[in-house]
Amino acid sequence: MAEKYSQEEINEAYFTQLVFTFQATAMQQMGKIVNPLTNKVEKDMVQAKHSIDIVSMLEQKTRGNLNEREKKLVERVLFELRMNYVDEMKVVEEEEKEEKEAEQKVKPQAKETDARPKTSKSNQKTKPRKKKKSQS
Repeated sequence: MAEKYSQEEINEAYFTQLVFTFQATAMQQMGKIVNPLTNKVEKDMVQAKHSIDIVSMLEQKTRGNLNEREKKLVERVLFELRMNYVDEMKVVEEEEKEEKEAEQKVKPQAKETDARPKTSKSNQKTKPRKKKKSQS
């Protein structure tokens, strides 16, 4: 025979599933797990923050209405998501810093390898300077 579950047990299962859905989504958006649709690791930190903020909102809106297991679940998930977010933002910032440094190294080399012929100052034509009008 099938076991009968109370409405409270069913609601707890649904709530748990909802929290885990946002957790998995945020982890995917942080590049921690593979996107099952594309089979690629993708990173979108703006969307990850949005997903974390939704779990935080759920915590705030359900405060006082959760049983102890649900409360601990949300707290644990939020802690894990926030710590992973901080770690990934450090990686993103480091990558951006490295890209800027690489760009700065490339720019000076581009000037040195300029294809235009260099001319000495004595060969360059100069425009005559205009005389300044004296103020009376």
